[in-house]
Amino acid sequence: MIAEKPLLAVLGGATLKRPPVWFMRQAGRYLPEYRSIRAQAGSFLNLCYNPELAAEVTLQPIERFHFDAAILFADILLVPHALGQDLSFVENEGPRLTPIANVGDLSRLRNGLDQDRVGRVYETVKLVRERLPADVALIGFCGAPWTVATYMVSGGKDRSAALLWALRDPDGFAKLIDRLVSASVDYLCHQIDAGAEAVQIFDSWAGELSPALFSRWCIEPVKAIMKGVKARHPLVPVIAFPRGAGSKTSILSELGADAIGIDTAEDPVAVRSLLGKTVPLQGNLDPLALIAGGRTLDDAIAHVLSAMSGGPHIFNLGHGIRPDTPIEHVEQAVRRIRGD
Repeated sequence: MIAEKPLLAVLGGATLKRPPVWFMRQAGRYLPEYRSIRAQAGSFLNLCYNPELAAEVTLQPIERFHFDAAILFADILLVPHALGQDLSFVENEGPRLTPIANVGDLSRLRNGLDQDRVGRVYETVKLVRERLPADVALIGFCGAPWTVATYMVSGGKDRSAALLWALRDPDGFAKLIDRLVSASVDYLCHQIDAGAEAVQIFDSWAGELSPALFSRWCIEPVKAIMKGVKARHPLVPVIAFPRGAGSKTSILSELGADAIGIDTAEDPVAVRSLLGKTVPLQGNLDPLALIAGGRTLDDAIAHVLSAMSGGPHIFNLGHGIRPDTPIEHVEQAVRRIRGD
């Protein structure tokens, strides 16, 4: 552990007077400098696969706000793309993939990741690590198998197709999940080899599953990814972010993650009580409070800081920063969190 990096200290179990801070989607459309680079790239996918430009946008929020961590600029759907699934992004609509609708369609996927595609991501990691300030940590990431599978099966944002496959043919659906577990371990480990100092697993749609399905399709696959990563990189911390876990929070301790990210809907006091004072927690300011600014923002930050006090805490949002977020409100938040 590098002592001068606050994020890594907290992931190692330290409780700091002022928590390290970074925001999910901190590199994005709310920044004019990001919009400029995005236009230069020509498309979102081109930006993800251009190491020089992707490194630049990864570093933009560090240069402007000096967050305590940079998170790799990429997308969770680069994994299915590297497995051979067609992928495009439609402006103002989102991703489009050729659906993998049943177990027979799995034959259209590669057995491993296309190294030409993911190699560009690893090059971005390398460039960012070389250019980061000495006190700023670098986070790599992937999507959790359940969340990634929902896009792969429907070809877009509809989650019902994946759930129906899981209910009708759990053994067949497990083959897709297993493929994603293996690919995700490889993807994260190569990010670490390139310079990532911690990794986060995003399970954006975990909250839509019943407790039994949550255990099978969220908890177990993420545990398998962490086991695979730890086998190759035992000292690199893993953050799990199962968005919408809600009443299922009590079973998150089964994950064995180095830190748990909690979303806006969670009561941080209750989560701290359930998981204990020693588990590093990350979150969970409402992104809308960041848009509101002023006293509303100050009060919301104070509530999170109070609720998380007495245990290791990484200050973050409960979900990603929104494109309509005023830059001056982000500046206000960072000052308030750091007590400036």
